[in-house]
Amino acid sequence: MFFLLTYSVIPTYLEARQQYRQQHIQLANEAAKRGELCLGGALSGPADSAVLLFKGESEEVAKQFAINDPYVVNGLVTNWTIRQWDIVIGAGVESIVM
Repeated sequence: MFFLLTYSVIPTYLEARQQYRQQHIQLANEAAKRGELCLGGALSGPADSAVLLFKGESEEVAKQFAINDPYVVNGLVTNWTIRQWDIVIGAGVESIVM
């Protein structure tokens, strides 16, 4: 199953993240190496949110990432949500049989 972790961030996120970025990237790299984190990044124009795509048996993989993320712990993220994403087609997904 796939899960989208969506962050809402503070207005000064781009500047404020610099001191926590290395820790955040390390956490993300570890999750990616375990096969949990598929994609992630900040949205731009405006830079008011970020989205991370996780793969796992439950939303717990995304939840554990969020509660341990230095961006969340240090208040750069004002709100986060996790939603199951039922992917129908795309890379790494079996073809649809009609």
